[in-house]
Amino acid sequence: MKVAFITGITGQDGSYLAELLLEKGYIVWGIIRRSSSINTSRIDHIFSNSNLILRYGDLSDGSCLLEILCDIKNKYPDMERLEVYNLGAMSHVKVSFEIPEYTADIDAVGTLRILNAIRSSGLQDKTRFYQASTSELYGKVVEVPQTEKTPFYPRSPYGVAKLYGFWITKNYREAYNMFSCSSILFNHESPRRAHNFVTRKVTIGLGKILRGENDKLVMGNLDSKRDWGHAKDYVYGIWLTMQQDEPDDFVLSTNEYHSVREFIEKAFALRGFDLAWKGEGLNEIGYDKNSGRELIFVSDKYFRPAEVDELLGDSTKARTVLGWKPEITFEQLVQEMVDHDCSV
Repeated sequence: MKVAFITGITGQDGSYLAELLLEKGYIVWGIIRRSSSINTSRIDHIFSNSNLILRYGDLSDGSCLLEILCDIKNKYPDMERLEVYNLGAMSHVKVSFEIPEYTADIDAVGTLRILNAIRSSGLQDKTRFYQASTSELYGKVVEVPQTEKTPFYPRSPYGVAKLYGFWITKNYREAYNMFSCSSILFNHESPRRAHNFVTRKVTIGLGKILRGENDKLVMGNLDSKRDWGHAKDYVYGIWLTMQQDEPDDFVLSTNEYHSVREFIEKAFALRGFDLAWKGEGLNEIGYDKNSGRELIFVSDKYFRPAEVDELLGDSTKARTVLGWKPEITFEQLVQEMVDHDCSV
């Protein structure tokens, strides 16, 4: 019997991981947060699967996490192994500057709560724990590309909180001999990415322009470079990380990066726009060379208080040890997101 417990199951990564695990025959438990609006759209299509069990819960509530783990233990007394995937987080970098205490409570202490709940439930010897870490740990990068050995220098409350989550996972592995591991995940996108992340903001904005709902797209830093892959590829790497004989930490990345400007250009080109640029800084404008129409504008309200200029991963270790590599190219990713968001 394969049993998994996913925090963040209603998010981009959680929904793809739930699909993958259900396909592999797992019984999948997940927690959803109580909200006045429906927040389960990413998993609506698997609601009727009898192997999916959803409970209300929150990473801020340790007693709730403990109760769920005890319920799993009691329901499956012959269970040989439980896989716990901590994908839940307050994951928006810029927003983390506005709610830093909440970010720390969920992303840092929330990780600790799950680890302690695993121990308190008596499931420590049967449980494998996974922590979703982030390339934002590198922040003000000290070397390019970044590997598992690159020093961390986070530049946001989100990055700092995630750094705690990474180190407490490693600490519990060494202190209590727990199977606890992390992936340092570089940026990964999909049509399920939340609307206020930069890639989705671009494709949704393009769709609104095409439908006449808006006449421009306003962006922040156009020159930030990110190592962008597809979330489907990354959740497969997450699963592989948990199937190893010994727990370890791996960078998951495509090993190539692209600027926000390049993402915009490729997305708009797929719908017939040939973008060129004029002006500098906050006065820079992207316009269509065919029509002269001004489409892209810059506003400092979307700048971070502390910028991260470039993130480029080196996933050699994951490719060698896990046998993992991304299958979906940057161009295919942009195409899929544009096709999803730009129906007219």
